[in-house]
Amino acid sequence: MDAPTPASRTAHEHCLLLQDALRRFRTDGLARAVAWGRTLAGVLPAGGRLLCAGNGGSAAQAQHLTAELVGRYDGDRAPFSALSLHAETSSVTAIGNDYGFDEIYARQVAAHGRPGDVLLLMSTSGRSDNLLGAATAGRAAGLRVWAMTGPAPNPLAAQADEVLAIDAPGTATVQEAHLVALHVVCEAFDEELPGPGPVPARQPAVLARREA
Repeated sequence: MDAPTPASRTAHEHCLLLQDALRRFRTDGLARAVAWGRTLAGVLPAGGRLLCAGNGGSAAQAQHLTAELVGRYDGDRAPFSALSLHAETSSVTAIGNDYGFDEIYARQVAAHGRPGDVLLLMSTSGRSDNLLGAATAGRAAGLRVWAMTGPAPNPLAAQADEVLAIDAPGTATVQEAHLVALHVVCEAFDEELPGPGPVPARQPAVLARREA
């Protein structure tokens, strides 16, 4: 067997860090992730909305979650309203240009959020000013503010109604554990729904006009 290289030792250490983070998540965060999925199963079918935001890799994680809810996670089911605010590129660039980068999410939350909706903010550091502004806007608009962060305490965790904090030393490990947590949320959401229900059929516009 070849002698370990620096790269292989780094890869091994990476896996060990992730295993440690997931072990702590099972103890400290798993129940919270399940509870979030169950809560969303009450909010979204009743007409509520999930708004998500993050920066960089956390933005991609947020969009992963909303795609699972608007599309599907596992089995077929109806679509539900979930928006990733960073994906509104024209709004992001317009707000950033006119009001500054720190306002790109807060202004969208004020526009789209309604009392009873859920705002999920994802940050490995918990210190991004645009997410802190979004949390403030969410609370002002009557949304439930959830934060998925790295190690706590951190400023975003302090502003959120509920927090799922991943205790890991590195950004990559936190993001990898966040992905597991997001999938747990989706699993709990699907399991809590009263039943698969019919998937709404989209009628071609020409047929709809003929029947009108």
